[in-house]
Amino acid sequence: LLVVDDVLAALIDLAKAARSRSSAQFIAVTGSVGKTSTKEALLLALSADGETHASTASYNNHWGVPLSLARCPQSAKYAVLEIGMNHAGEITPLTRLARPHIAIITTIAPVHLEFFGTLEKIAEAKAEIFLGVEPGGVAVLNRDIPQFDQLARAAKADGVSRIVSFGEHAGADARLIKCALQPETSSVQANILGTDATYELGAPGKHLVLNSLAVLAAASLAGADLARAALALQKLKPATGRGTRVTLTVPGGTALLIDESYNANPASMRAALALLGQTPVTGRGRRIAVLGDMLELGTQGVALHRELGAAAAEAADLVFCSGPLMHSLFEALPSTRRGGYAETSAALEGAVLGAVAAGDVVMVKGSFGSKMGPIVKALERKFPRQAALDPA
Repeated sequence: LLVVDDVLAALIDLAKAARSRSSAQFIAVTGSVGKTSTKEALLLALSADGETHASTASYNNHWGVPLSLARCPQSAKYAVLEIGMNHAGEITPLTRLARPHIAIITTIAPVHLEFFGTLEKIAEAKAEIFLGVEPGGVAVLNRDIPQFDQLARAAKADGVSRIVSFGEHAGADARLIKCALQPETSSVQANILGTDATYELGAPGKHLVLNSLAVLAAASLAGADLARAALALQKLKPATGRGTRVTLTVPGGTALLIDESYNANPASMRAALALLGQTPVTGRGRRIAVLGDMLELGTQGVALHRELGAAAAEAADLVFCSGPLMHSLFEALPSTRRGGYAETSAALEGAVLGAVAAGDVVMVKGSFGSKMGPIVKALERKFPRQAALDPA
């Protein structure tokens, strides 16, 4: 035990010392959506080539980043750090501490919009990551988003020597050629920095497919074996509350629960609804969406919820909503899609439990503060949980 004057300052000193002694290739990941899943995919991909250290869970803030750095073994060949923010200026000290060789920005989306006002301001804050990039370093950027040029200009202005792009765009350096989206996995054909790659992702979703391009580009840039890195992505699994799937035993059969309760924003909500829509039901089963408020959207909150009404109606046979913001989405639904609405998730719980039947697929999602997690736990209490079948 060490007694120090200031615990956080001492932790930062430890982080600086750990970073200084390390000869690892450091990769930092930020973005409005997909930071943690991209970090986990990088951990898998790089571990196939050598010892890899990565942030635990979502340790991406003013104490999570220095803690992750302080824990980095001197023997690590690669290190992956997740960097988050909800205000301008937060990323700057973290990236200067991490000093990454490669910086990834997954995407720019209306997350924490109430603190920024526009997507361009969000992009500006995310671009702070370039301030810490080591000389000769690389920025890996999403070519498919409107803010690509803004981010590329910012990277160059901050002295980043190389810009690598990923996405479906014809000009992307890591380009998606085609993919087949299955309920539990995805098959991908891509070209990564001039090398063709065909691989399987162990978790579903188009958003994960696109981010896997950034993962493999970064792995290749870091010097890892591309073939091994791509093969390792078959082991990718959703983190708890971020798309975890469990089979529930209900009267007359089983139902599938998709737990997306950890967090939500318009981009991740749209992605989760798309996943629900492609998930097959059995027998007379239905696709059921249970949705809670997406928070920190500022004055655009009501409109951004309402805009998701069409996507929810297309993906789900029945939609349950809770929270004052979700009321606008619920009102935008056709009457045939309305399962039920309540002001709070606790008040909605009984209606959801009463609706689930054999063959159904139930997806629960909302911002952490909208408290959708207890609905997931209530479903698992009422209906005995079975381990989901491994699609492999």
